[in-house]
Amino acid sequence: MTVIGTVGLPGSGKSEAAAVARDAGIPVVIMGDVVRQACRERGLDPATRHGEMAKTLREENGPDAIARESLPRIEDHLEGADTVVVDGIRSDVEVERFHEAFGDEFVLVEVRAPERDAGTDEGGESMAARDERELGFGMGEAMEMADVTIDNDGSLAAFRSTVERLLSDGPEAIEDDE
Repeated sequence: MTVIGTVGLPGSGKSEAAAVARDAGIPVVIMGDVVRQACRERGLDPATRHGEMAKTLREENGPDAIARESLPRIEDHLEGADTVVVDGIRSDVEVERFHEAFGDEFVLVEVRAPERDAGTDEGGESMAARDERELGFGMGEAMEMADVTIDNDGSLAAFRSTVERLLSDGPEAIEDDE
């Protein structure tokens, strides 16, 4: 059993890494789905209120609230798969929650892209404002806790190939790339 969590600033390539996992038949748990579900349950538009809801959930239920809500989804997938990818870890507290749940079977991968689009996301939020919000959750500390880093600074094909090696051969296979 292996649980691979991804952490990185918005636009770094975490969603692309998750797509590579899906293409390989590996289940993916998207932590943002917890937030989107909470938005819908409260009658809010997830496209424009996602960041606000993520903050609210953490204020109401503790800093590891989204990770705790993701655990049953991860465990369900582990019943039928050897590996699960968790997309969208945002804080050191969430990393600690996953380490508690999965021990040495949890691997944290930082996805880093030095040149990201400085525009706005689908909800109209600037990337700088989004980065600031994410870092406020403890993302910087989470990125420092990564077991391995994937630099997404080349071609899409090269990035996908690195993620494929990680998924098939484990973090040791890409440690030399760092």
